[in-house]
Amino acid sequence: MLVKWIRCTVVDRRGFERGQRKWAGLLGEPGFRGQGGGWSRSRPGVVHVFAFWESRAFYDSFMARSHDRLAAAQSGTFKDQQVRLFDHRFDVKTGFEPRFTDADLVRVAHLRVHEERAEHFALMQEKVWNPAMAGSPGMIRGLFGEAPGHEFLVLSMWQSAAEHGKYREERVERLALRAQTEADVAALTGDLVDLESAWTV
Repeated sequence: MLVKWIRCTVVDRRGFERGQRKWAGLLGEPGFRGQGGGWSRSRPGVVHVFAFWESRAFYDSFMARSHDRLAAAQSGTFKDQQVRLFDHRFDVKTGFEPRFTDADLVRVAHLRVHEERAEHFALMQEKVWNPAMAGSPGMIRGLFGEAPGHEFLVLSMWQSAAEHGKYREERVERLALRAQTEADVAALTGDLVDLESAWTV
């Protein structure tokens, strides 16, 4: 599965939200699996959208045919758009599905990892971080994705910000030490996203 992560800064909120609803047109696209997103909790005006495709081939075909027509509705409503593509490597918890209807919050972490530490990082994600996240009340599902250049995406869906906050307070520092995260990671950015149900496709 291919994961597309879009981040941008909205300059016309009403126009952007109106345009975002037009992405419902994705539903007929071959290989399309789901899309959702919302507003950053910490950066005013910043939006994150996550889209899921069965494969790169289906995604490329959509980009060549229908993308520009759907995107036209949002033209001029945002700036500073960044788009990244990741291959799904494994689930956090089990049975990841690109559904957003039962979650209120998405935590996104984007990491660049030192080349010689990439395999160790992925292993620690699987053996240390995954079980801890999967065992946290309020964590619904998630995935671990990879892009060329030792770049990774960790996406987790939560029932609420409060549930995610409990996990952070209780576990994160201890887990980071155990996983030697500091030695692996060259750069880390993250955000918490309040999901907008009207944007779910």
